[in-house]
Amino acid sequence: MSWFVIPKMAISLPLAVLAAVILISINEAGFRLSTQAARSMEEAQLKRGSVNKLLQQMLNAETGQRGYLLTGDGKYLEPYDRSIADVNQTLETLRRLYTPYPDELAKFDLLEGSVSRKLTEMDLSVRMRKQGNEDAWKFVLTTDVGMDQMNAIREQSLGLVQSSTTRMTESGAQIAQSLQLSRIGIALMALAGLLAFYMYLRQTRALLAVGSREQAALQRERDQLDKEVRERTATLAELATHLQQVREDERGHLARELHDELGALLTAAKLDVARMKSRLGTISPEVSERIQHLNESLNSGIALKRRIVEDLRPSSLSHLGLIASLEILAREFEDRSGIKIQTDLEMVELSGSAQLTVYRLVQESLTNMGKYAEARHASITLQSFDSHITVEVKDDGKGFDTSLTNPSSHGLTGMRHRVEAATGSLTITSSPGQGTRVFAVLPKAP
Repeated sequence: MSWFVIPKMAISLPLAVLAAVILISINEAGFRLSTQAARSMEEAQLKRGSVNKLLQQMLNAETGQRGYLLTGDGKYLEPYDRSIADVNQTLETLRRLYTPYPDELAKFDLLEGSVSRKLTEMDLSVRMRKQGNEDAWKFVLTTDVGMDQMNAIREQSLGLVQSSTTRMTESGAQIAQSLQLSRIGIALMALAGLLAFYMYLRQTRALLAVGSREQAALQRERDQLDKEVRERTATLAELATHLQQVREDERGHLARELHDELGALLTAAKLDVARMKSRLGTISPEVSERIQHLNESLNSGIALKRRIVEDLRPSSLSHLGLIASLEILAREFEDRSGIKIQTDLEMVELSGSAQLTVYRLVQESLTNMGKYAEARHASITLQSFDSHITVEVKDDGKGFDTSLTNPSSHGLTGMRHRVEAATGSLTITSSPGQGTRVFAVLPKAP
C-alpha cells in the first residue's frame, strides 16, 4: 500500500501548493488592475466634475457681470466676485489633475487661456462701469468678443469632458477585464483544487485503511496483554492467598509445637524445681534466692511462650470466640502501649477463616498504631448487619497522607489482600494531624 500512497502524496501536495500560488497571483494581479482602474475612473470623474463646475462658475460670473452692467446695482458684484474666486480655485485644481497627463494638459492650457481672456474682458467692462465710462462698457458689451470666448470655453470644456468620459470607459473596461480574468483563474484553480482534494481523499482513505489494520493489530496485542495481565494477576493473587494460608498453617503448627513441647518442658522444669525445693529442707538464704530466681525465670518463660503462641495462633479464637479474642487483644495492647482502647463489639456469624481475617486485621492495625500513630485514644468497632459485617479501627494519632504511601508498606498491602481474599473490601482513611481510620466490610458466612 505504501508504494501507492507515497506517489499520491508527492503529486497532490505540490499541485495544491501550485494552485494556491497561482490563485494568489491571479487575485493579486486582478486587485492591482482593479485598484488602478478604479483610481483612474475616480480621477476622471473628478476632472469631469471640475470642468463642469468651472463652466457653471463662468456662467455665474458672466450673469453677475451683466446684471451689474445693466442695472449698476452693486449687489450683483458679490456673486460676480465669488464666482471669480471659485474659478481661480477650480483652475488650480484642474491644473493639478492634468499635470501628470501631457496630452490633456495641452487642452487644459487652451481652456485656461480662454477663461483668462474671458475674465479679463469681464473685468474690463466692470471697471469701466464703475468709472462711469458709459460708452466704453456699452461698446464692450455689444461686441461679440465675450460670446466668442464663452463658446470657446464651452467647446474646450466639452473636449476635456469627453476625454474624461473616454478614460472612465477605458477604466470600466479594464475592471471588467480583470474581473473576467479573475473568474477564469478562480474557476481553473477551483478545478485544480478539487482534483487535489480528490487525490487527498484517496490518499487519506488509503492511510485510514492502513491505520485501521495497524490499530486492529495493536488492539489484538493489547487484548492479549490484558488477558495475560489478568491471568498473571489472578495467579499471583492465588499464590499470595496460598502463601498466606501456608503461613497461617505453619504458624498454627509452630504454635502447637511450642504449646505442647516447650510447654511440657517448662512445666516439667518448674515441677522439678518445686520438688527439689521441698526435698532440700532447710537451705541457706543464698540457695533459696537462687531457687526463687529460677522459679521466676521459668514463670517468665511460660508467659513468653504463651504470648508467642497467642501471637502465632490465638487459642482464644478457637476456644472463646472472636469477641473475647478481640477484647483480650485490646486489653493486652492497652497495657503494653498505654493507649486507651474503647471497644464496641457485636456478636457476628463468621467462618473460621473470616474470624481469623478480622483478628489479623485488628492486630495489624494496632501494631501500626503502636509503631507510628503516637495516639492517646483508639476505638475498635465490630457491627453485624443482615448480609455483612463491618470492622473499624480508629485512632486520634498524627495520621499520614494516603497518596504518599510507600509501595513497600507490606503491612497495609497484606491487610488489603487478606480482606479482598475473603471477598471483602478495605478502606484506609487518614490525613496528617487527623488520625487514621481502617474500615473493612466482610460478607457473613452462608
